[in-house]
Amino acid sequence: MRHDAGRIWMMAFIPMPEVASTMKPVLSSLLCCVLLLLAAPALAQTGTLLGTVTAADIRDPIPFVVVTATSPALQGERIVETDAQGQYRISGLPEGVYTLRFDHQDFRGKMRSNLQLREGATLRVDVVLDGAYVEEMVVVGAPAPLIDLGAIGRGVSGFFERLASSGNKGSQGSTTASAPPAPSMPHQAPPPPERTALPPQQPFADMYFKSYGVNPTIDTEEERFSTFSVDVDRASYALARSYLERGALPDEQAVRVEEFVNSFDYGYQGDSESPFSVHVEGFPSPSRKGYHVVHIGLKAREVSREQRKPSHLVFVIDVSGSMDLENRLGLVKQALRLLVNELDERDRVSIAVYGTTAHPVLGPTRATEKHKLMAAIDGLHSEGSTNAQAGIELGYSMATEHFLEGGINRVILCSDGVANNGITDADGIWQRVRGQAAKGITLTTVGFGMGNYNDVLMERLAQVGEGHYAYVDQLEEARRLFVNNLAGTLQVVAKDVKLQLEFDRKAVARYRLVGYENRMLAKEQFADDRVDAGEVGAGHAVTAIYEVKLREPTPSFATLRIRYKAPEGGDSRLVEKELPASLLRPAYGRAAPPTRLSYVAAAFAEKLRGSYWVRPLSWSQLVSLWEEVGEPLRDRPDVAELGSLIRKAQTLDRRKDRFEQLAPVSTMDFDRVPAIQ
Repeated sequence: MRHDAGRIWMMAFIPMPEVASTMKPVLSSLLCCVLLLLAAPALAQTGTLLGTVTAADIRDPIPFVVVTATSPALQGERIVETDAQGQYRISGLPEGVYTLRFDHQDFRGKMRSNLQLREGATLRVDVVLDGAYVEEMVVVGAPAPLIDLGAIGRGVSGFFERLASSGNKGSQGSTTASAPPAPSMPHQAPPPPERTALPPQQPFADMYFKSYGVNPTIDTEEERFSTFSVDVDRASYALARSYLERGALPDEQAVRVEEFVNSFDYGYQGDSESPFSVHVEGFPSPSRKGYHVVHIGLKAREVSREQRKPSHLVFVIDVSGSMDLENRLGLVKQALRLLVNELDERDRVSIAVYGTTAHPVLGPTRATEKHKLMAAIDGLHSEGSTNAQAGIELGYSMATEHFLEGGINRVILCSDGVANNGITDADGIWQRVRGQAAKGITLTTVGFGMGNYNDVLMERLAQVGEGHYAYVDQLEEARRLFVNNLAGTLQVVAKDVKLQLEFDRKAVARYRLVGYENRMLAKEQFADDRVDAGEVGAGHAVTAIYEVKLREPTPSFATLRIRYKAPEGGDSRLVEKELPASLLRPAYGRAAPPTRLSYVAAAFAEKLRGSYWVRPLSWSQLVSLWEEVGEPLRDRPDVAELGSLIRKAQTLDRRKDRFEQLAPVSTMDFDRVPAIQ
């Protein structure tokens, strides 16, 4: 199949006039099936923990309390957040003895233990939290990450956790931040670290990552809405590539599936009459028996080079001692040279640096004065320790002083993310970044370096700053960011973009969103314009992969809703599309090449992070699926590189299957993760 022909699948949904004439018999059959299902005994009964959290003094409900459930019967932890009424609900729990922990930044934490949950039962546990208090902030020396970045499920309205010490080391020499709070919907925390790390001598010490777990499979009878904030970042894929090219598997916590999937161009065609075009296709899962893979892609409207707004870009560059390497500060210089050559007379560039202190290098300079800009870039050199707070503050001050009305005002932080001096108030940093974003000054973070690198801080800063997070491991990645995708990198065309799928319970029994664990939202947050979500740049594409277990055939299986705001803000707007069953192909090989590619990227990430759901898929089988993407797409340089990385991971992966003793692959349950007794 020619590549152009493979794009036929990307058109809008096909009307089905013949459906009306057959609806009555279909509905009758479905009704019979539903009655039979309701009459049948449940194969597995799971329990529910729920309750309300209130304040001791005034008995008012407390929203945004992080509720963590643990049990010997539970795989990992289950974490939810209380809603505006102080209510929480954790469903789908196996029978066992549970402990609940309740945490909030303004109240003393509380724990309830020895909670006996019977099979199929609902246990109510109401809690009253006592007097507010503030923990002492802790500043630690390099190379520890100073900020524990939690609570991103509700965007910038979330609470910011305390500064953390560096004593908690994760696999492969990384440092792991504490488990994050999650939105008010079922959420599966990461399994215990039972894999063996390879290689035994890790070349990269002090890599700071944070695990957000692996999304569970949800029964539509329990919850038919799946809601999340979009994410167009691709840093996780570039980081994994950097690991693999140096002969090591990436830390499992470094793998964010959506960033692997969104690292590839699926050739989506834009829609000139709508802010987004929608592209959907599905096929039976190659790895999960009884399930279909559903590919959902959005493409934002393009903005031509001529249409792009003028910009004032303030580069804040980390020149501390840890950056004094060719693949760090040296690569920063190369990336900046590429960018300067792409800018024109409409653009201004400022440069600030920070080491022990921060200071300006160059005030607002026209991009046409390339000799001045190149001289400033060439003169950058390493100095002192890492006062990240001073650098960020200076960058925002320069952007504010020379604010460009009606244009793009963006701070671009280039760093390895390590901060060992100056940050004394985590909440203050987030408030500053959030406040500047509200005024129209956004923040992009660009990471550099392997070893002594803080992925957690860089991602969090970009999210709060309503920008993007990229990781540059090679000059070609810088070219993609600052040359090929310049308009999308700089100009936002939609703010607070949220997606919601409402699954038809008649058509879909169970579903799982693959990835986006740190972007999950409660269904009520979809229509709440106060809830922050992701930003989408000009021409950017967002792709999500679902696994769905179908019931009887129906004309459509779900409704897709997109909610977004204009770049200047205001009330959100709604786009709604029905997803017809005709978009589901009978086999992997019958799906279009771009759809197959998206699945390979997702499955690659799932295998790297040790997901239960891809256990039946061997590395050799994944290589075969990559080969079946077909020409000419398979020969495209980035897709060919993906195949090379998969083969490299295959040679490096000697980890043991953490689930094999509990659930051998030959008899594994494809609906739920086994509970560790």
